[in-house]
Amino acid sequence: MHKIFIKLLATLLLSLAAATPACAVDEDGYDLWLRYRPLERAAQARLQPQARTLVLAGKPSPTTQAALKELQRGLQGMLGSAPAVSATIQDGSLVLATPAMLPELATASSPLRAELTALGSEGYLLRKTRLQGHHVTLIAANSDIGLLYGAFAWLRAAVIGAQPEAASAPKLQLRLLNHWDNLDRTVERGYAGASIWDWWALPDITDRRYVDYARANASLGINGTVLNNVNSKPEVLTAAFIAKAAAVADVLRPYGIKVYLSARFSTPLELKETDTADPLSPAVQAWWRNKADEIYRAIPDFGGFLVKANSEGQPGPQDYHRTHADGANMLAAAVVPHKGIVMWRAFVYAHGDDKGTDRAKQAYDEFTPLDGKFAANVMVQVKNGAIDFQPREPFHPLFGGMPKTPLLMEFQITKEYLGFSTDLAYLGTMFEETLHSDTKRAPQGLTVAQVIEGKALPEAARQAGLTGMAGVANIGSDRNWTGHHFDQANWYAFGRLAWDPQASARAIAVEWAAQTFSADARVTAPVVDIMMMSRETVVDYMTPLGLHHMMGTGHHHGPAPWVDNLERPDWNPVYYHRAARDGIGFDRTASGTNALAQYAPEIARQYADPRTTPTQLLLWFHHLPWDYAMPSGRTLWAELLHRYDTGVRGARELQSRWMALRPMIDERRHDEVAQRLRRQVANAELWRNACIAYFQSINGLPLPPGVTPPPKPLDYYKAIQVPYAPGRG
Repeated sequence: MHKIFIKLLATLLLSLAAATPACAVDEDGYDLWLRYRPLERAAQARLQPQARTLVLAGKPSPTTQAALKELQRGLQGMLGSAPAVSATIQDGSLVLATPAMLPELATASSPLRAELTALGSEGYLLRKTRLQGHHVTLIAANSDIGLLYGAFAWLRAAVIGAQPEAASAPKLQLRLLNHWDNLDRTVERGYAGASIWDWWALPDITDRRYVDYARANASLGINGTVLNNVNSKPEVLTAAFIAKAAAVADVLRPYGIKVYLSARFSTPLELKETDTADPLSPAVQAWWRNKADEIYRAIPDFGGFLVKANSEGQPGPQDYHRTHADGANMLAAAVVPHKGIVMWRAFVYAHGDDKGTDRAKQAYDEFTPLDGKFAANVMVQVKNGAIDFQPREPFHPLFGGMPKTPLLMEFQITKEYLGFSTDLAYLGTMFEETLHSDTKRAPQGLTVAQVIEGKALPEAARQAGLTGMAGVANIGSDRNWTGHHFDQANWYAFGRLAWDPQASARAIAVEWAAQTFSADARVTAPVVDIMMMSRETVVDYMTPLGLHHMMGTGHHHGPAPWVDNLERPDWNPVYYHRAARDGIGFDRTASGTNALAQYAPEIARQYADPRTTPTQLLLWFHHLPWDYAMPSGRTLWAELLHRYDTGVRGARELQSRWMALRPMIDERRHDEVAQRLRRQVANAELWRNACIAYFQSINGLPLPPGVTPPPKPLDYYKAIQVPYAPGRG
């Protein structure tokens, strides 16, 4: 009997082990999506025959050595042993080759020749094929950096259990992170610790973290990084800091990542090396040419400058009665001999200007008259929406308004207005929403993704190939890089969409979840479901129905719809929601500010009528009475309350779904996410209660049956302070 019991117990334990994904030892998140944990035996059996040896068909370079090292690292983690690097192709080899390394790939008889030709300088090809009479797995590309991208793609496929058969090339030339990192290592709107750039230690001491940063970015195809804050300091262009930037560039270069710097427009004046910063001054032009020469001597592949000018008090060409084009073209002339570029931000609103009726209109009004007047190596960098990285905005009208100018998309990866690194919000859905928006502009109704891919540009500009996407980084010195483990997914989603702006946010979420937690569908499916509902949940409890900019003053955390005492009207939340006895919302139709006129006529006609305006943008474009009849059958007031309650329920649902995954996630990461989700529920309840209390104080309406009143009076919520909030810079 005892033996039978032992046998039954053993059988039960084996069945439980088979039914439940094995939880690894506690992880701290440092490895991001490049974890390379051991595969199950069946997966190992499928993978091992593809990589018995590693073969680099040609002479190694720092980039191909990085590719080989990554493949060895990945296979060591997944299989328990790393294959040897061989000079000889044999059956079961994993071969890295370009046509220059392996001439048979370039012969007319090669079935891969046409595919490789179509992949350009950065694309890659993954194929099971025959080379020199042997059955091999081939990673092919036209360049060393293509081989590195292909190596990461092959490893990604191996981790998630996909077939290593793919051909892929980036649709955008520039795929950039913008670090809002200051020289004292604070990070403006950063919520994951201090800057990873240790300016004090550089250039003599370079942190190993820089290599891991480069690996993570290269795995996504990110090929550029702006090291410093757009609110730049003149010191960053001095010799001492150029040397520091050069040391970072040396580390990143093998991974295909160029460094860029944010330049303060008035730098020569503030360094007292000129007596003006006028872009038409010969002395100023000469100073910038000389400075560019100095930078390129230190960093031969320096990417160029990012500039924030005449916005929020930053100096710019308008200080001298010049245009944005005058300023950008002056800098462009300085870097063009070195094949550098200038990225000129379109986020502009004049500091101290209280005359405007709608801040959302200013960028369009200032930049569209300059369409076609920028130098060929200038890109205008446009935020996804016309206000400022809100939880939801309609796409920026500039994406349909500058057909002659290369436009660089600017997304915010860090969550300045979405709960910092506390609230879980997968931004892939937000990025996708913007990129897939139809501008309704000629020639064929281009989406925003197609606009930034250059489809609207004249032929000469298309041939120049200046296309790109930038993301304000959420990276910091926290051990897991991003504060919240799920915020790693926003970095990942940005990189994958920068490679292919028409990719699916859900498919990207599946990739990330499989690599970050487990490829087992019992883990991946519920994690992806959490991700896909998260951002809409945050919108519901923060800014439903198109409301926007209702966050706390300065730190941008928590609700403060009542603020009305700031220096200029458009810094106040009341400016945006315009709640009054007669209704709520911002009228941007012809009867209001007419911001709708900045969109294509078809969109303007549709959105001019609240009945045909998408519900999620209703109060962005319309000021409506509280009793306006919504499609749901509720009044606007009841619908608003319903959305707040839906957001709170959604936050609780995120929490409960995550708790159900406890047996399948390592204890440390599960607990760290669970703590944040508990706080997110509290944040959602605060937003709901504070906003309802405030709006009810304005409209004097009763709460509909079934709606729970806020537990505290309005004055309680107004009195909440958030001192020393992170991310202030």
